[in-house]
Amino acid sequence: MNEQERFTGKRRFYIFIAILGSLAIAVLARYAFLMLGEPEPVRSPRTEIPAGRGPILDRNGRILAMETRLGNVTLWRPDMGNLRELSAELSPLLDIPAREIEERIAVSQPDFIYLKKQVDNASLKIIEDAISEGRLKGVKIEPVVGRIYPERSMAAQIIGFVGDENSGLAGIEYAFDRELAAETGGTVVPGTGPRRSGSQVFLTLDVNVQHILERIAGQILEERKAEAVMFMAMDPRTGDILGSASLPGFDPNNFRVSDENARMDRPAIWAYEPGSVFKIFSLAALMDSGAIDGDTVFVCNGHYERVTARGERIIINCLGAHGRVTARDIIVYSCNAGAAYASDRMGAASFYDSLRNFGFGSRTGSGNPGETAGFLRSVDRWSERSKPTIAMGQEIAVSAIQMLQAASAVANDGVLVPPHIVSRIVSADGRSVKNYETGQPRRVLKSETARLMRRYMMDVTSDIGTGWRANVEDLSLAVKTGTAQIIDPKTGSYSTTDFIASCVALLPAESPSLILYLAIVKPQGEFMGGRIAAPPIREAAEALINYLGIPRGRNPQITHSGTVSIPAVPYPAVNETVPDFTGVSKRQLVPLLLRDDLHFQISGDGWVVRQSPQAGTPLEPDTVIILELE
Repeated sequence: MNEQERFTGKRRFYIFIAILGSLAIAVLARYAFLMLGEPEPVRSPRTEIPAGRGPILDRNGRILAMETRLGNVTLWRPDMGNLRELSAELSPLLDIPAREIEERIAVSQPDFIYLKKQVDNASLKIIEDAISEGRLKGVKIEPVVGRIYPERSMAAQIIGFVGDENSGLAGIEYAFDRELAAETGGTVVPGTGPRRSGSQVFLTLDVNVQHILERIAGQILEERKAEAVMFMAMDPRTGDILGSASLPGFDPNNFRVSDENARMDRPAIWAYEPGSVFKIFSLAALMDSGAIDGDTVFVCNGHYERVTARGERIIINCLGAHGRVTARDIIVYSCNAGAAYASDRMGAASFYDSLRNFGFGSRTGSGNPGETAGFLRSVDRWSERSKPTIAMGQEIAVSAIQMLQAASAVANDGVLVPPHIVSRIVSADGRSVKNYETGQPRRVLKSETARLMRRYMMDVTSDIGTGWRANVEDLSLAVKTGTAQIIDPKTGSYSTTDFIASCVALLPAESPSLILYLAIVKPQGEFMGGRIAAPPIREAAEALINYLGIPRGRNPQITHSGTVSIPAVPYPAVNETVPDFTGVSKRQLVPLLLRDDLHFQISGDGWVVRQSPQAGTPLEPDTVIILELE
């Protein structure tokens, strides 16, 4: 090897050593930085907003539940300033005591903390301003989609509510969660385009009818100091439930502060003994079978008494000694003994089948989640006492919706129409409409039997009937009142203090277009249905007759061609700037609320009196338009 080759070899060796040393130094420097230097900030993933949830509306398009943009308030503890000062400033904004905020941050293991979820836009705006001014260090806002209920507690048990993930947890929100959720599912990232929307669910409810029923039910709850009140209205011709009040209630905007009793949709899921109102169905079944007719006479001396083949003496007391009674008298006087004696004319199996045909013992399929089937034991489990007891409304449990369904057969000349609470489901673009299917109407009584029963019920509102307090001037009502005893769970026998006062009314009696049913649970003081349930029926009938246009003497029906031209309801045009919404009604806002590219937060009812941002403000993709209505 010559001198030149030895020199070249040494130079390559030194270059290799230099490169290797440089790499070693770089690795050591990086390791030292990671061990001793500042940690890299943890980057949260892109915030994804769930796809748009469709609204819930009443039969006239009035919004009962709608999507709104909210925000989760978060904290990254390493960036936080003074803990006590931060907690004190956040306390009024989050409506959480400062001490609770301070303790939550202090004991939290992870550095990333959710301080409060689904905060409204008004509070978020103040928090955003504070952050931009350099206060509230470490606090961030995570945009999320929320749900608001403009009518607050109205029909809350039916509508239900959603959880933190915007998924239905109760009511229609739960039962139709798949339809209300985005049609294509998934989530979208802000700024990536229009958000997808779920379908619109239209209910059969009429907000105005619901308001009337809830107002009257609220008065009853307060005046009678009752445990609960159920008040329902249905069109027997279609099965549309126009109103369903269940008090006490709750506000789904803040459902976490309510209890299970307030959230219970009692008319659908609570089963109870109906009492004497049930006589219209047991007597109708007996008459329709031919077991008795309108001229069959029974003798009531104050009680029903029978000795069985085994020597057992059965006694059922009546409210009075009514003497000789027919089917009409049993209904008018609400005679327990007469109903019991009448039931002896029909076999147990046939009587059971007739009651099942009315829908008792089965769910109606109305669309209310958690609906009860009630309680009607099979004949092989009946005692000798069961048939006469059931005939007067005991030893059977029903729901309020079942009572409406059975009453529809009496109203429709013998044809039972299943009730429903959901009218139709409309896709977000309005192109697809799916009507909610329930059971098919079916005949359960002869037409003459149903008409005869309505005539008997009309006499209940006469001076000698138990329901005369429900009488409405210039309009005929078919009425039946009831007073049911409640089983005392401690003793297993009927309570001497707890009752359910009830009343059902079909109007107009000749050709009913409305059924009203009221049940007052555990009223204090007076408890007879004819005394405390009949007057509210009259009050509701007076209001609904006028609202629904039911003809009567001083409200005659006007005949016309049947074609009415309704002008389109105008609504503000939205372009590059925020329009002036002052004086605009909630109904006029509906087309805008259903648009995916606009974001609204609405409070109150009636017409817009205040708005933010002001008219003329440039409209950005993330602008939230806040409207206050009165």
